[in-house]
Order: sequence, then C-alpha cells, then structure tokens
Amino acid sequence: MANGESFLFLGPELGEKQDAIERLRGELTKKYGVPPEETSFYAGDTPAANITSFLLNGSLFSEARLVFVKNAELLKKKDETASLASYLKNPACDTTLILISDAAGIDRTIEGALPKDAKHIFWELYESKKPEWVRLYFHREGFSVDEDAVNTILELVENNTDALRRECSRLMLFAGKENGTKRVISAAEIEKSLSHTRSESAFTLFSAIAAGNLSKSIEIMNTLLAAQETPVAIISGISWCFKRFRDYCELAARGAASDFELKKIGITTAKGRRDYACAEKTFGLAAADKCIALCAEYDLAVRSGGAPIENILLNLYLYKLWSLRVN
Repeated sequence: MANGESFLFLGPELGEKQDAIERLRGELTKKYGVPPEETSFYAGDTPAANITSFLLNGSLFSEARLVFVKNAELLKKKDETASLASYLKNPACDTTLILISDAAGIDRTIEGALPKDAKHIFWELYESKKPEWVRLYFHREGFSVDEDAVNTILELVENNTDALRRECSRLMLFAGKENGTKRVISAAEIEKSLSHTRSESAFTLFSAIAAGNLSKSIEIMNTLLAAQETPVAIISGISWCFKRFRDYCELAARGAASDFELKKIGITTAKGRRDYACAEKTFGLAAADKCIALCAEYDLAVRSGGAPIENILLNLYLYKLWSLRVN
C-alpha cells in the first residue's frame, strides 16, 4: 500500500463498508507491524479547517494514522471543500484518510480531488439477494434455516449486512449446536430470540409509531442516537416500514390480507402482522403516502442540517408522524 492514501466510502450498506475499513486497517497493521493511530471527525461538528490542519500535522506517536471524516456530505461550504481538496491532492505521507457518507455522493470539488479508484459506493443488497446471504451465513457456521426462518430474520432485523451479521451471530449463540450435527433453527425460535435479545432498532421504533405512542417513540429514538445509529439510517428504516405498510393496507382494503398474500409482501411473523394491523388502525391507508413523503422530507433535512440540530429534527419528525394518526 502506498503512503498518503485517501478514500471515499459512500452508500447505505454498513456491513460491506465496515469490511472494507477492516481490510485497510489490516493492511496498515501488516505494513507497519503495529495498528495505526486512529482518529475520527464528524463533518458539521468540527470545522473543516481544523480537520485539514490535523491531517497536515504528522503524528508524534505512531508511524501511521487512519483518519475518518464521517457525514462527509455535510462538507459544502467553498472554504471547507477547497481546503480539503487541496490536502487530497498532496496527502500526508503517514496518513490514510477515509471520507464516509451514507449518501451516494458528496461535494464535487472534494470528489474531483480524489484518485479515480478511491471512490467506492456500498449499496444495500438487492431484496432478492438477502435470503441467500442469510442462508449462507448460517451454513458456514454449521446451522440450517428454512424459508420461514429466513423471512423472519429479514423482517425483524435492520436492512443492512452489518445488522444481519450481528443478529445472526446472536441467534447461533442462542440456539447452540446438537452433538456436532447441523442444527436447524426454526422461525419460532428466531422470533423468540430476537424479541428477548435484540436492541432497539428502526423496527422497534416503527412498532411504537404504529401504536401511536409518541413518548415511547421518542425514547427509542434517543436510545438509537445514543448507540451512534445515524439519523439517515433510522429514517430509511422507518420509510421502508411505511412502504410495506402501504402494501398491507391495500391488501386489507381488498379483503385479501391472508397469510399467503402477506408473505408475498414480506410480512411473515405474528409480530409483523400485529404491528401493521395496529398501524392501519392508527393511520389508515389515506395517511400511508403522507408518512412516506414525510420520511423523504426529513431524510433530506437531516442530511443537510448537520449534527447540532439532528435531535430537534428527529423529534419534530416523530411529532409530525404522530399528528397524521386518525385514532
């Protein structure tokens, strides 16, 4: 690996993005014999001039540095982009810089200063690819899961491979192996395990929203933020739930919400059916598109608003969702 490298990691797929970071970290450790000194900045919290100054000043304590600039899409002001672009054209020899964003692109001045092969977009897996990803993950560890079990995992776990890997690992610990033979894990076991062991997520937040419980929704939102979940990922998860909710309402309106039809739109568990039925009573079909539009509006707001006002924006987002309820 050459000295003074810079990378731009984009997109919503956290698992593959984290894997790429781990590979870079491993390469630096192998090259220098010790792990690199690591520093993280959040664009919007730290002035770009301060970040650039840090990058230009070498470390006194380590031969190599790994520096992260997160929420890089917030670097928009001309002085911010110009100073960082200037650094990228002549990076410090002991520093590997990784600019990180959930968006698909950042300011063109910054992107244009990077080498052509430095930009990587990590998209979420296609829906059609996720079941096979889950099956292979269990198979490699000596477990087996049937179709209903896979669907249960995909319904209850957040929509990225980082969350899937974390929860699948917990499930395997929960299930254990039987005398060295391949253990078959059922959908019922998975639902029971996740309900007891998983932390708050966009899905538990949706459950509170579906019930019209504003105080519980705010509590879960604050828990997610305290756990360093990004506002963009939270709103993306809620938006995904509301799009499925609209499909549920359309089925219910036709009197076609059978188990078979619900499975076709990805609702496979008893908890999922309860949540969407509750949401139908709380919001109704008429509000589904309004909720989806509100998700899009606040996704844009948190991307452009910056860290200092994220809590305010997210609380306002929850309040506006709550105000759309009919019951």
